[in-house]
Amino acid sequence: MEKNIQHDPEYSIVVLCYGAGDSIPDFVESMTRMLLQNSIHDYQLVLVGNYLENKRIDQTARIVLELAKKNLRIISVVEKKDGMMGWDMRSGLAAATGKYISVIDGDGQMPIEDLVRVYQKIKNENYDLVKTVRTTRGDGVWRKFVSSAFNGLFRLLFPLVRAEDINSKPKVFTRAAYKRFDLRSDDWFIDAEIMIQASNLELKVGEVPTYFRASEREGGSFINLFTFLEFLKNLIRFRFIQYSSDRKRARESQT
Repeated sequence: MEKNIQHDPEYSIVVLCYGAGDSIPDFVESMTRMLLQNSIHDYQLVLVGNYLENKRIDQTARIVLELAKKNLRIISVVEKKDGMMGWDMRSGLAAATGKYISVIDGDGQMPIEDLVRVYQKIKNENYDLVKTVRTTRGDGVWRKFVSSAFNGLFRLLFPLVRAEDINSKPKVFTRAAYKRFDLRSDDWFIDAEIMIQASNLELKVGEVPTYFRASEREGGSFINLFTFLEFLKNLIRFRFIQYSSDRKRARESQT
């Protein structure tokens, strides 16, 4: 990991770049321009370009490292992967130093303007965590089915978690809230784990509506039958093995 910026900014944005390749520079440029247009000057970008162990440092990792060398506001996180999306997110969050920390995928499916919307809401309305809800989607029948099935089962198993569209990003939370999390997921379940822990900790959660673009990533979406079954396995495991102990631990930390 290369850490360029010397102070703790107000706003850290963790960008999950795995598989994004040569689209990353344009994404970063658009994001930077959008932040400045909205008078957000005290920011930090954490670009996560972790790569699989059985491959050499790929194009994504190389581009992330190059961008960090050219821009003092960028931190590069480039390591051999010891997990998948959840591991990438946790490594990026650990590198972020801002008062507010958000996370977004770097594939362009999520509007970068949402980074401003969630930031303004958490800052101006005193929330602990703010996330988006995808009210319109352009990512095809399969992804819509997976999302609907996952969210439906999630609400059935975790009725106390008052949130819609659990996996939607960007998510932003205060540093104080992040320090209270005990995130462990290495895979696609980490978004759900964040929302479950936020509920256990009785954090104040806000949501804003958004839309979701079709994936332009080469090879299509990362979400397939394997990841869908992984979602289901983790939902059941977390609910009946880990959930009760985590709620008890959260209550004890508040007393």
